[in-house]
Amino acid sequence: MAFQKYIKNLRKSRRFHKLLGTSLSLFLLISAVTGIALSLKKEIAIIQPPTTKGVSKNLQTWLPMFQIDSLARQALYTTHPEQKDNPVDRLDIRPGKGIVKVLFDKGYWEVQIDGTTGEVKSIAKRHSDWIEALHDGSIINQLFKLLSMNMLGWGLIFLILTGLWLWYGPKRFRLLKKNYRKQSIR
Repeated sequence: MAFQKYIKNLRKSRRFHKLLGTSLSLFLLISAVTGIALSLKKEIAIIQPPTTKGVSKNLQTWLPMFQIDSLARQALYTTHPEQKDNPVDRLDIRPGKGIVKVLFDKGYWEVQIDGTTGEVKSIAKRHSDWIEALHDGSIINQLFKLLSMNMLGWGLIFLILTGLWLWYGPKRFRLLKKNYRKQSIR
């Protein structure tokens, strides 16, 4: 009778594992593919533009940030007039490279400006930003990100635990069955 209960629990675990795995499979696939792409972002220029180098690492020789902001806007709006209403989201200052990356709010645009000369070094899209937003679920909204990442994390924990049980359970069952037979023969 104990064996039947044991088998019933294993079958329930298998069904739960299968249902959970199937439910999470799309999220896991998206997370895995985007995670691979993000791990390669510094290696593949189309994912994220390579960081260029400026003239000086000495911040005292750099232009004021409002001027760098203005130069970046002018460069983007001149080359891509459709971006005229695209506000600057942030300035990513790289003193070690002598560069300021000016990131825009819409369209994942980036303009790299030499901190000293104000020369525009690069105007490109940062595909890594939307890939990251897809990876963590924030591409939909922050609540979805919170829910999906927690669901994915807890789901993976349960998949690991049920997977280990589905691997170990039958081995343990065979051992119990073998020991039961030995005891019943005596």
